Amino acid sequence: MAETGSDGGGGANPGLLHGRYELGRLLGHGTFAKVYHAKNVQTGKNVAMKVVGKEKVMKVGMAEQIKREISVMKMVKHPNIVELHEVMASKSKIYFAMELVRGGELFAKVAKGRLREDVARVYFKQLISAVDFCHRLRVYHRDLKPENLLLDEEGNLKVTDFGLTAFSDHLKQDGLLHTTCGTPAYVAPEVIGKKGYDGAKADLWSCGVILFVLLAGYLPFQDGNLVSMYRKIYRGDFKCPPWFSSDARKVVTKLLDPNPSSRISIQKVMESSWFRKPIPRPTGGTTTDEELVTVGGGGGYRGKEETETLNAFHIIALSEGFDLSPLFEEKKEEKQEMRFATTRPASSVISRLEEAAKAVKFEVRKSESRVRMQGKEMGRKGKLAVEAEIFAVAPTFLVVEVKKDNGDTLEYNQFCSTALRPALKDIVWTSTSV
Repeated sequence: MAETGSDGGGGANPGLLHGRYELGRLLGHGTFAKVYHAKNVQTGKNVAMKVVGKEKVMKVGMAEQIKREISVMKMVKHPNIVELHEVMASKSKIYFAMELVRGGELFAKVAKGRLREDVARVYFKQLISAVDFCHRLRVYHRDLKPENLLLDEEGNLKVTDFGLTAFSDHLKQDGLLHTTCGTPAYVAPEVIGKKGYDGAKADLWSCGVILFVLLAGYLPFQDGNLVSMYRKIYRGDFKCPPWFSSDARKVVTKLLDPNPSSRISIQKVMESSWFRKPIPRPTGGTTTDEELVTVGGGGGYRGKEETETLNAFHIIALSEGFDLSPLFEEKKEEKQEMRFATTRPASSVISRLEEAAKAVKFEVRKSESRVRMQGKEMGRKGKLAVEAEIFAVAPTFLVVEVKKDNGDTLEYNQFCSTALRPALKDIVWTSTSV
């Protein structure tokens, strides 16, 4: 199943990976890696073997990210962090022999109903313990989300996937990180703003979203439209449900403070009365009815479905540029709208839209946040009209929605392809690597 490579040991069994690992069934896969069940035949130890193709990683420029993940996982030895046992390589693949965590994802529990507050506190304490340990090493995860929180057979939380981590030596001269990354529903508002952010405070925001979901059974910031969701995140626009205790409400509200300067610190979280309450430990990795509060009306957690829909943002956020709608809306047979992000001021966007319209002799009507472009000639379904609306999801981060307001869809797509895209090409925002 897997290629073998020299591990420096004489007399190795050529049928085994590096002479000692027997690969079994596929446990899961992502864009760049597959994870298999594996067994070390020398020790009898079961592991999860993450297999990454070198060519694919090099092709998309992720070699540094893989190196970073290896460096981080060698540093972070903690009971609530998935352990990296060893790293091996062949000519075409990299192999990570990792701790095998059998209990599944923590949020599989929430899919059955929100957790009781004392049970949620157990998991949250373990999460904070792991995050605090990383921060003390000046390592920031930057992608804390449901898929990265696993449970072992005894019900202990394990944080995994350090592919988007940053060290303190990745800070710019202002002492802040500047790469936008993470999963949209869990990303901090200052990360969206692209002004630079404190990795520790951004991680704490994500911890706040996770705590909210554990207690509520749903996400604090939900919207079918990404622009609207980002606006809610940027404003900290959410409501705690009535069943939150007053102490829990305080912790969540302080974690989901959109102002990173006043957001609660990890030390203050651990000193809070809610966090310090004595609690019973979960009885094991399998969810019991006693741990759950059944959510009425079919309102269970659906975060995994939503984050899977948005996984294209996982590393590059809005760097896809045009036509982001398929990532969070039902796919349309014919494209009648598109979106792009920019860090340029609205006046620059409007100026470029005018240039595109005038190049094809369209009439233009505009305001501070909206531009309407209309053709003078009759098309197959009347005069083509295109409207662009500018949304400021953060002071220096705009999202522009362009849609057909009248006329033929084919003619609209031709206008976008031949006039609009060339005029906007150099102002569409793309993220840069750390």
